[in-house]
Amino acid sequence: MTTAHPRARILIGKPGLDGHDRGAKYIVHILRDAGYEVVYTGIRRSPEQIVEAAIQEDVAAIGLSLLSGAHNELFRQVIDLLKARGAEDILVFGGGIIPASDIPGLHEMGMAAVFTPGSSAKEIIATVDRLLSVRQEV
Repeated sequence: MTTAHPRARILIGKPGLDGHDRGAKYIVHILRDAGYEVVYTGIRRSPEQIVEAAIQEDVAAIGLSLLSGAHNELFRQVIDLLKARGAEDILVFGGGIIPASDIPGLHEMGMAAVFTPGSSAKEIIATVDRLLSVRQEV
């Protein structure tokens, strides 16, 4: 697979106390295979650490992975911190064990995309490609 953004940088972060990172590592690999430069922060990072790393690494997007159920709070914190730092141009997407009923609220708070178990690699890459293309045109 190739992408229209071969040099776009994406940070993958695991906010909160969730120690399960298999899904996050899978996303890192499929995005790298698609031609993205990917920075993985590792597990148990605070929203502040994730936002600071994203700004330092000059990324186009942040992908958040969460299985703990704290997605509404932690995703909002990342989005709010980006706004506070003047970095709201960084696209934020997320994934994990997220109830379908929470997804509309996550979109309303500013999440560009939400992926749940069963999302295919093809779907994830196509969505990230599309979102970054739209962001680039603005």
